Amino acid sequence: MENRAEKSGIAAETHAKVQSKYDPDLSKQILAWINDIVEGVNIDTDGSEDNFHAVLKNGVVLCKLANTMKPGIVKKFQETSLPFKCMDNINSFLKALDVLGVNREETFQTVDLWERVNLHSVQICLSSLARKANKFGLKGFGPKEAEENKRNFTEEQLKQGETIINLQYGTNKGANASGIKFGTFNRL
Repeated sequence: MENRAEKSGIAAETHAKVQSKYDPDLSKQILAWINDIVEGVNIDTDGSEDNFHAVLKNGVVLCKLANTMKPGIVKKFQETSLPFKCMDNINSFLKALDVLGVNREETFQTVDLWERVNLHSVQICLSSLARKANKFGLKGFGPKEAEENKRNFTEEQLKQGETIINLQYGTNKGANASGIKFGTFNRL
């Protein structure tokens, strides 16, 4: 990102708006959560944008996090500073999110993290993953996710439901068309 031209005009305004959504407190909570559940990781839990980006940029911590959630989900990753290898690590993590159950709408793109384009979307993704941690026997944070509550009805119950008029259809009880005069006018 260092070699890119500086944004101007509407692009700069849009970028500033996206960057303003970043929450340092949420980053601190995410980094502390990662530090607690991933073995062998000792990261700085400062919530600043610089630290959040520095800790996650190479994708190693993210891959270790995914493997903590479900062992072996990320087959290989490399601890390196080579850009294409780091982006490959991030991509491996993003692929693992599908298996871990994170909605695609809540994931981020590699450039959002690598080039620091949208760290807020990284926060959203990791928060979503933290909500799912309980399903994998790990401590998470955030609101508890709803569980499926499938109901099975018999054919007889389904037929009984067809005879009932849904309240959304409304009622015409007591209504009539008196007083409605379309296309006419009153003469005195």
